[in-house]
Amino acid sequence: MALQISATNPEHPGLLLELPWDVPLEEWPEEYLVPLPRGISRHVVRYSRAGDEVIAVKELAERPALREYELLRDLDRIGIPAVDPLAVVTGRVDKDGGPLESVLVTRHLGGSMPYRSMFETTMRPATMHRLMDALAVLLVRLHLAGFAWGDCSLSNTLFRRDAGAFAAYLVDAETGDLHPQLSTGQREYDLDLARVNISGELLDLEASGALHPSVDPIEFGMEICARYRGLWDELTRTSVYPAGKYHYIERRIRRLNDLGFDVAEMQIEHASNGDTVSFVPKVVDAGHHQRQLLRLTGLDTEENQARRLLNDLESWMATQDDYAPGDPLGARPEVLAHRWVREVFRPTVRAVPLELRGGMEPAEIYHQLLEHRWYLSERSQHDIGLDTVVEDYITNILPNVRKTLQPTAE
Repeated sequence: MALQISATNPEHPGLLLELPWDVPLEEWPEEYLVPLPRGISRHVVRYSRAGDEVIAVKELAERPALREYELLRDLDRIGIPAVDPLAVVTGRVDKDGGPLESVLVTRHLGGSMPYRSMFETTMRPATMHRLMDALAVLLVRLHLAGFAWGDCSLSNTLFRRDAGAFAAYLVDAETGDLHPQLSTGQREYDLDLARVNISGELLDLEASGALHPSVDPIEFGMEICARYRGLWDELTRTSVYPAGKYHYIERRIRRLNDLGFDVAEMQIEHASNGDTVSFVPKVVDAGHHQRQLLRLTGLDTEENQARRLLNDLESWMATQDDYAPGDPLGARPEVLAHRWVREVFRPTVRAVPLELRGGMEPAEIYHQLLEHRWYLSERSQHDIGLDTVVEDYITNILPNVRKTLQPTAE
């Protein structure tokens, strides 16, 4: 059987032909290899170059190679964070004509490292918790899409910082299955496998002295189950709201925030029986909200203020007719953000008389008004407009705020 390269891009076969396919992957010469950290694997995996790209090459039988290639393509089509499949190489033979296993070729995710390698750095427990949150987000997104992983582990997951966010990527789909929808039993089985695999790898790292001494491998394995279930329940419970009652949506965002997650994307779909809302969660690094708000709006604020303003901006954008995430014809987030500043933020702040602000910055005033709107809407069980909020805030809240800001006599 002649050598065959099935690729997603017409340019890749020509680049891949330069690699030594007649040599077992374990014996590839150093000149073809790129020294990058790898997790543990049941297969031989090597990093190499194909033109300007760094690729991961995994040796396995033809049928599972083709199957994993198609699964990774399916995950790419539905927007799941996973490595990009580039090609499958079959019909390999050595110099003596003996058969060699097929290989799956994927694109190396730039700036990424296997989770196992991250934990080998004896990082601080607080950072490890955020890494596990990102892994929980990945598992939830996979299960929402109907994908049962079957082998979630520290070695099969890549970590990358993405604009201040912690992001986890699937790197091995060999044992996975894609279904229209997963049952509770399928999800729980997948989650239990993740718990066992993660605890096992952490125990291995602990035995080698590479794990932070304060980390309990068993507790960390249990933690991902707890984080997963909290996030799953918050994202999947019934979310049909009476039209216009957007303080219900804010309540959901607050609960996600309380769980330690932020909203990367939100969609509101209008229907006759109410508004349905879907969220995409993310895990962020310290200072992310400040940087994001500054980039989008030019507003320079404190971190908590920025988080609150970004939540309001995201909710407002989701109600705009030209808001279409991922659609090249939709308005860019930067355009919508500047419209929000011009049409919502500035007019609202200016409605509070300058002489009554007591030295508060505009971002703090807006933050206070949003908190007051939330309180009034919850108390009234319907949305309260910003005009009414400003009036009530000036009358009932601002006098007390000003008193607390005034210096006391010595």
